[in-house]
Amino acid sequence: MPLARRPFAALAVPATSTISFAHRNLPRLLLQARESVMTHTRPSLRAHGLSDQQWRVLRVLGEHGAVETGRIASEAFIPGPSLTGVLARMERDGLITRERDPADQRRTVVQATPAGRKLARALARSIEAHYGSVEQALGKRKLQTLYALLDELIALEQAE
Repeated sequence: MPLARRPFAALAVPATSTISFAHRNLPRLLLQARESVMTHTRPSLRAHGLSDQQWRVLRVLGEHGAVETGRIASEAFIPGPSLTGVLARMERDGLITRERDPADQRRTVVQATPAGRKLARALARSIEAHYGSVEQALGKRKLQTLYALLDELIALEQAE
């Protein structure tokens, strides 16, 4: 019988066998670090009725002003179909506006409303305060090194 057709139980590995890895599980560590940081951020987001994705959109808009939807998708790490729903909810809640680019009607430009900018500023204060406590605990040099290593890892993986 070909391997693909064998029952799953026939492929079972005894529970006592383990696999030896030379390196720690980097994706899991990065996810764990993200979740640890977000544990401090999420309560503030939820208190203002925001999801993680909505915060990422406001953060991108806060950093860049009016932004085309494709750039939001790539910088906020939100797939296009999901971004459509996120933006619709944010527009409904008065946090953003969406307009067609007059130079290219195929493109949509998004910007934060005054209410969206006010909310982003308020959240930025508490989030930056938490980052300040992380910097105090690790030290400025270690935190800068961490940022640099993450930037280097991202560039390395994107180059492949």
